Amino acid sequence: MRNLEFLKSSPIAHRGLHSEEKKIIENSLGAFKAAIDNKLIIELDVHLLKDNEIVVYHDDNINRLTNVDKNIKEFTYEELKKIKLNGSNECIPKLTEVLNLVNGKVPLLIEIKNDNPVGTLEPKLANILDSYKGDYAIQSFNPLSINWFKKNRPNVIRGQLSSNFKNDKMNILKKFILSKMLLNCITKPDFISYDVSSIDLKSVKKLRAKRMILGWTVRSREEYERLIKHYDNLICEGFKIV
Repeated sequence: MRNLEFLKSSPIAHRGLHSEEKKIIENSLGAFKAAIDNKLIIELDVHLLKDNEIVVYHDDNINRLTNVDKNIKEFTYEELKKIKLNGSNECIPKLTEVLNLVNGKVPLLIEIKNDNPVGTLEPKLANILDSYKGDYAIQSFNPLSINWFKKNRPNVIRGQLSSNFKNDKMNILKKFILSKMLLNCITKPDFISYDVSSIDLKSVKKLRAKRMILGWTVRSREEYERLIKHYDNLICEGFKIV
């Protein structure tokens, strides 16, 4: 039996413990330090740059947090580190910087953001994580990424992200396969991470009977208290979770 208990050790801070009020920006070293100080599991996102460096950022385009309208994969790290996150002295961090900061103090939940062919980002991420001593799991909406880890790093805890994809632009067949997670029988994820706004609690109960289930993203204390009894853990932001 694979030990997933570390994924239930605290609430999960979505992109770190960020705060507009405190001017702590999501997926920044400041947000990760705040999560560590509050002993929270950290959820973060990784992208591959054109120089093969892996950085921590959510969107495909960096405009929302930098006012620079350009896709992240078009940068080298030397170019990217010159751009500050809005209203701060911080730049988009490399994954290795984040790992050095966290250093096993709290668990990590790492989401793979990848519009490259599967097998491009994944081996580079795996090679970095091979030497990391702390608890971590990877997750992705792309079941092929999950399958890469199943085949090449079978000991890494892996999770399938999903939603009903109601507002996503994709063909009906792909939406059906991904929302119903029909490839789980092949990829065999250790846990599921599902959009709480697009699934009913009866379906959550059925999924939880088979494997651990996390919920994303909870944005109020009231919602947290209502849902936590139905999920193994919740990914949270926008309210005081400790």
